[in-house]
Amino acid sequence: MKMTIRSLMGACALTALAAPVMAETLTIATVNNGDMIRMQKMTAPFTEANPDIELEWVTLEENILRERVTTDIATNGGQYDVLTIGTYEVPIWAKQEWLVPLNDLPAEYDTDDLLPPVRQALSVDDTLYAVPFYAESAMVMYRTDLAEAAGVTISESPTWTEIKAAAEAMTDKSKEQYGICLRGKPGWGENMAFLTAMANSYGARWFDPEWKPQFDSAEWNATLTDYLDMMTNYGPPGASSNGFNENLSLFQQGKCGIWIDATVAASFVTDPTSSTVAENVGFAQFPNKEGVDNHGNWLWAWSLAIPASSDAPDAAKKFVAWATSKDYTAQVAEAEGWRAAPPGTRTSLYENADYQAAAPFAAMTLTAIEGANTQKSSVQDIPYTGGQFVAIPEFQGIGTAVGQQFSAALAGQMSAADALTAAQANTTREMARAGYPK
Repeated sequence: MKMTIRSLMGACALTALAAPVMAETLTIATVNNGDMIRMQKMTAPFTEANPDIELEWVTLEENILRERVTTDIATNGGQYDVLTIGTYEVPIWAKQEWLVPLNDLPAEYDTDDLLPPVRQALSVDDTLYAVPFYAESAMVMYRTDLAEAAGVTISESPTWTEIKAAAEAMTDKSKEQYGICLRGKPGWGENMAFLTAMANSYGARWFDPEWKPQFDSAEWNATLTDYLDMMTNYGPPGASSNGFNENLSLFQQGKCGIWIDATVAASFVTDPTSSTVAENVGFAQFPNKEGVDNHGNWLWAWSLAIPASSDAPDAAKKFVAWATSKDYTAQVAEAEGWRAAPPGTRTSLYENADYQAAAPFAAMTLTAIEGANTQKSSVQDIPYTGGQFVAIPEFQGIGTAVGQQFSAALAGQMSAADALTAAQANTTREMARAGYPK
């Protein structure tokens, strides 16, 4: 945090100086997605109500954000006053006493209004350590017009066989029309978020109860083989570099028949000011493999937290409470319509008739979030928690390394079998180094 002085001098300045007003500058690290960028443009009510607080933004691509804030908080660097982090980091960092507890927010904030799965994910021992800006699970978004033209139907609760058949039918590469777009950019929160959820829906798991990696299993082989098959035959070129933002752009431009990703994307693909296909988007649950009772629902919340190293915690609390409040949601709705309201955080939003009418994806989003089981994400026995990630500190490194192997397979640099073999060997080695089982 930096300090600036606004010196106020009156007519008698030659004889005395008025007391200086100290303006605290909050440095906020955030991710470069649409909701966060919108928030930066809408801070006038906060700064007008708090003239003694100035905001400085550090807006970064997802992988870079994670790397920088993790390094800063682990070294007690104090570079940031507010962090944008997710459900993976919050419980781990809270237990390390790296985050300021948020159990003293004002009564009007109404923490009881937060959706129970989201509040639980951001709490340790019933103490809230971050507040959700928006929350998400994952679901299918698809072009209803292309599906109709291709003569295929995507049910409300589809299987992967159904998705693959629809992707094939919708593909016309001569028109740059690709049947399916899925994450390929390497990273524990990029391609591995999707592939872990997909693996869960295939009945796979990262580790058995003794913490032995499971990439040599039939379930992981089926997951990666089917993923590569769909993306190679029906996906866009260069998919190994595509993450959330790249696939969002492709879908909005009308180049994807099916996109399976975060529920938060729904408001952007149905926005007629930025999406060319806004009037032709349907929604369905995240698919499952036939015979596996698991839709792979993930749970994530981009949330605002205050590092213990901040020297402006009180000012930071004012900001995070404002940015995740009901009032901010109403401000967005007034400026851009209820469809654009940050989703997935508050019960009151999903009880709001105006939101239900404006957001055709609202019910499916709520179903996906409430269906996420982060305590047991696989149908098999597991020693960890987490939906699209494994909630251990080592997962950032391990997940990214595996993501690089799988991204290389998507780029045609190795086979699925070789990628799985490398993932098994690398993960086994790193888990041994970390002392698992503990």
